[in-house]
Amino acid sequence: MDTNRLVALLPDIAAFVTVVESGSFTVAAQTMGITPSGVSRQVSRLEAALNVDLLERTTRRQVMTEVGKAVYELSVKMMASAHEIASITDLEKAEAIGEIRVAAPKAFSKQVLEPLFVPFLKQFPKTKLKVMVTDSYVDPIRDEIDVFFELTHSPRDNLVAKKLGPIQSVLCASKDYLRSHGIPFSPSELSEHQCLYLGEHVDDNLWTFMKANTVVKVRVDGRYSVNHSEMRLDAVKQGMGIGVFPDFVAKDALLNAEVIEVLPEWQLKAAYQGEVVMQFPQTKYMPARRRVFIDYMVKAFSEQ
Repeated sequence: MDTNRLVALLPDIAAFVTVVESGSFTVAAQTMGITPSGVSRQVSRLEAALNVDLLERTTRRQVMTEVGKAVYELSVKMMASAHEIASITDLEKAEAIGEIRVAAPKAFSKQVLEPLFVPFLKQFPKTKLKVMVTDSYVDPIRDEIDVFFELTHSPRDNLVAKKLGPIQSVLCASKDYLRSHGIPFSPSELSEHQCLYLGEHVDDNLWTFMKANTVVKVRVDGRYSVNHSEMRLDAVKQGMGIGVFPDFVAKDALLNAEVIEVLPEWQLKAAYQGEVVMQFPQTKYMPARRRVFIDYMVKAFSEQ
């Protein structure tokens, strides 16, 4: 019997189990909320599909045949599995249980999200986190991702997007470097300095600055370029030059006076800039594990 025919018989199998367990078509009909003749038709349809007699009917009662007993035992197991499926899904909707698959950019994952992950797992001990740290494009369907984070000005139209806060780029240098090489007071002066940039693309060293209605572009150069933000920051701390960073990368170093912000009155247009956006597929029945993760992140970012 093919799968489609078997699926069509599931209501009839349930009717057969109800008749056996209730002891009569009449009681089974009351349990199921249909007429006795309706129950009888369902059982007859099941017998016709299986080409066997499941019940021997008399005017007073019905008795299972030997084949009927075997079918009943298997049918009971099927019904138990169905109830188990229903209970699991009901529990999942009510309680945060299971794996949450998350994706986020590398530097953002390390600097911002990592401190939030372990406290989340401690608060929701029945959840699991599977984190994909990548700067590549994430397809939530293909990559089987529940929630992902992007730094962007344009969230994807086909997904739910929650904006968590802005990301700015900051220019930093160490006190020793500025003491030795001087402080630049305009973007154009950067061409005379050692500058650290990503080195991923041809124009990574073409920096664009904006202030009011003024836009200045300057091509910088330096002895060291690296697309790892923490390595770049370590080099800046050691006096290798002036580097550009997402604000969340340089935050602690600025607070601890390990580096100083350069040209703070200018806005620098660079990679890793925009809104922090948490995105996930739209769904009518969101699992509790995903819902609590989203709520947790929204609250955590609002408190920063």
